[in-house]
Amino acid sequence: MFLLGVKVDEVTKEQALQKAASFLNSNGQYKIFTPNPEMVVKAQKDEYFKQVLNSGDLNLCDGMGLQIFTGIKRITGVDFMLEVCRLAAEQGKGVYLLGSGNDDVVRGACQELSKKFSSLKISGYNKGPEITEGLAKQLDDGMLEQINNSGAEVLFVAFGMGKQEKWIYENLSKMPGIKVAMGVGGSFDFISGKIRRAPLFLRKLGLEWVYRLIQEPQRIRRIFNATAKFVWLIVKSKKIL
Repeated sequence: MFLLGVKVDEVTKEQALQKAASFLNSNGQYKIFTPNPEMVVKAQKDEYFKQVLNSGDLNLCDGMGLQIFTGIKRITGVDFMLEVCRLAAEQGKGVYLLGSGNDDVVRGACQELSKKFSSLKISGYNKGPEITEGLAKQLDDGMLEQINNSGAEVLFVAFGMGKQEKWIYENLSKMPGIKVAMGVGGSFDFISGKIRRAPLFLRKLGLEWVYRLIQEPQRIRRIFNATAKFVWLIVKSKKIL
């Protein structure tokens, strides 16, 4: 279905995992995106971003706001990343972690994933360069070569909302060995322990954003976009197709 012109796949967690497993066992290349209210708001002013999002082969409902207005049960990006890692470990597929801009964070995420999934093959990791949305195509050729030579079949990209999706859209074809590329936002921060996730009861209530606001008050504008502005746009449009 489409919400304000952004595609959100009507899948359960089990169905999404089946799709991811089929992606890993195919010869194609697939993009997994996790639309949330903030991304839907951004897509209203950025048509290219909307085009990129709608190119996703699996678009997960990530956010209580989307769940409320679509009726699709949400699947958070970080939780699904962990599930994809579990699938990769079971199937012997290598994963590559790219992004966060912080060596300690991406290294820490790799260490924690190795503890959680003992058979997971971490093919490589890199904190990534500074990426701007207008220059999403730009990436050091050596880094692309590093990814291609790593043997990874799964690529997790953490450049931040908008930048990571555009980068995947523009660069996936340059990495023929990658079967699944997923934009994961701040997942490396959570997995590494740099940022603590909200308690489970808050997550189940869809109030993780409150916990994050307390931890990171500088996110207030982003949270406003993901709550008040998102609801206003829905009410204004009255278009849930």
